[in-house]
Amino acid sequence: MTHTHSSGAGPDASHPESAPIEAIRLRHPWRTVFAVVLLLLVALFIYDAAFNRPVFNWGEVGKYLFDVRIVSGAGYALQLTVYSMIIAVVLGVAIAVMRQSPNPVVKSIAWVFLWLFRGTPVYVQLVFWGLVPTIYKSISLGVPFTEAAFTLNTKDLLSYFTLAVIGLALNEAAYMAEIVRAGLLSVDKGQNEAATALGLGWWHTMSRVILPQAMRVIIPPTGNEVISMLKTTSLVTAVPFTLDLYGRARDISAVTYQPVPMLIVASIWYLAVTSILMVGQYFLERHFARGVLQRPDVMKPTVETQSVGVVGVEDPAHPTYPGAGGGESIVPPHHRPGGGGA
Repeated sequence: MTHTHSSGAGPDASHPESAPIEAIRLRHPWRTVFAVVLLLLVALFIYDAAFNRPVFNWGEVGKYLFDVRIVSGAGYALQLTVYSMIIAVVLGVAIAVMRQSPNPVVKSIAWVFLWLFRGTPVYVQLVFWGLVPTIYKSISLGVPFTEAAFTLNTKDLLSYFTLAVIGLALNEAAYMAEIVRAGLLSVDKGQNEAATALGLGWWHTMSRVILPQAMRVIIPPTGNEVISMLKTTSLVTAVPFTLDLYGRARDISAVTYQPVPMLIVASIWYLAVTSILMVGQYFLERHFARGVLQRPDVMKPTVETQSVGVVGVEDPAHPTYPGAGGGESIVPPHHRPGGGGA
């Protein structure tokens, strides 16, 4: 009996082409429902605040939004923020360097400073600074255990604005010190060693090698601290300094007996200024993060390459040479440096 065996389709057999894959997007109906519910809640809140809550008194908000006293208070809030942050950054850098000092006394003083100002509330610190003119009524300068050369009245020397700046700056310096220290520690130790090997001093090493690399880590939290400082200025009433934005809004509400509209006015100004600061922070972060998130281009070979085979048949165009051990012959690179004939 003869059996016919089919070996399958031959090379000329036609195969039907497979249909292209149709990708179907995964649907999330509950996610859409949740988004719609959120939009409805926001719309209801806006409608209720605009028409059903007379306590908001939007006419009063518009009346005092650009009042001279409010604008002046916003200016004082910005001054407190700028002056306090400048002092805090300088002190923070100094304390961060002290924390890394090999001298145990210097390191201990820096640690005690951080422990004191980070461990007590900023409101309590501002109250204390407001009482400094009462505690130290005068400041005398001269040789110890002798009659003072001259005496200064503390109230005349330190205004409430100055005391507010000092209180905010010292509290913020404790946090800036840790931010700067974290940035310095993020730079590889080999960078410092390489700068020392090149003969750079401490100042040039920090300013040209370490700090530019550490700024990528320092800038984001510092921007957050600036925004936080602007809002913390509302606490300077503890000094007491009442010419800031919140203090002026509170004074006006004490006369009009409408605190809610004035709180809205102050909030609008805080939001406007913080929005500007956030934009500045974004551009600063992008400037100091240049080259970090960019993928390097793939390196391409400078010469053509190809495999070098062992020649078994003599070819005059490609001379062969015996191997190092006297064995098989090999073909050296030819035509151009690095091999790869044209």
